[in-house]
Amino acid sequence: MDAGNDSIYNLKVCEKEGADLIVKRNPRREKPGARNVVLMIAEQQGKQLPSREGKRVFIGSISVTPKGLDKPLRQVYRVVERTIDKHGQFLLVLEIEFESYWTSLDIEPEEVIELYHAHGTCEQFHSELKTDSDLERFPSGKFATNDLILYLGCILRIIGQESLKGNDAPVHKKVFRRRVKTVIQNLITLASKMVRHARKLYLKFGNNSPWFPTFKRIYDAFS
Repeated sequence: MDAGNDSIYNLKVCEKEGADLIVKRNPRREKPGARNVVLMIAEQQGKQLPSREGKRVFIGSISVTPKGLDKPLRQVYRVVERTIDKHGQFLLVLEIEFESYWTSLDIEPEEVIELYHAHGTCEQFHSELKTDSDLERFPSGKFATNDLILYLGCILRIIGQESLKGNDAPVHKKVFRRRVKTVIQNLITLASKMVRHARKLYLKFGNNSPWFPTFKRIYDAFS
């Protein structure tokens, strides 16, 4: 869960139910000097990651008992110290930023942070289904109808990911995901003409249809 769910109530519920958790901590309640304290702890106990000149990155974890809980909870942190910005400008005041997470998982700090970021990626996929596919509110009062609409929306998501597996898409830069809106524009509404020949129906595409190779590859994969 994100920092908006960083409450003792949620931590208690997870503890009571025996559910594993990763919850990003909300930094708004931190004291003014907390960043310096976290940096000192990171320098003493954390692991320093390779970085550029003028920037130090530490990750690690400590055991803390949040106020209101009976048992200690693991707190994973990532601290960044900058004395030179990315443009090579020396900073007059030391810049410190940190993020931390409550977790019950006994895995490496890098994995905890990576799992949390994967949660953010899932949120982006959900957002696309609600906005690009206009599925924020389902159109019917019948569950079966809404189930079918959601299924069709998920197919658009799958088509977008499947289109990334080949090198036939007419794009100028490498992308890691293709938005549902882009899938609809480039693959679903691809210009074509339906013709009848030998008692069969065919889709006829133009000679210079740039997305046709991608369309054909995906069609063959699902047919």
